Amino acid sequence: QVQLVESGGGLVQAGGSLRLSCAASGSIFSIGAMGWYRQAPGKQRELVAGISSSDNRNYADSVKGRFTMSRDNAKNTVYLQMNSLNPEDTAVYSCKMTIRTSASIWFRDYWGQGTQVTVSS
Repeated sequence: QVQLVESGGGLVQAGGSLRLSCAASGSIFSIGAMGWYRQAPGKQRELVAGISSSDNRNYADSVKGRFTMSRDNAKNTVYLQMNSLNPEDTAVYSCKMTIRTSASIWFRDYWGQGTQVTVSS
């Protein structure tokens, strides 16, 4: 059994910063790629940032230069540092990890429960 728990969301004024965390726990053998997604009301979920097992990163154009994603493999945790936030960043942010458990030879995707980020103008 694997669980992903996110934290760090909240309400912030435009121009402010937040740092999201997503920690995986359970019978984890290996973690591959990780990603942060967001879904705003009435919109489709979109990829905000991704990081590979070899630490290659990619970002949505809308957050480049403002958001930084990092991972701590020893803690099975991924972070999203969000700076210069604007109201368009308001959404539920969810993390996804591709994980191989101790009981399987296959990797599969696991999702966190989501955390609300609200940016006021």
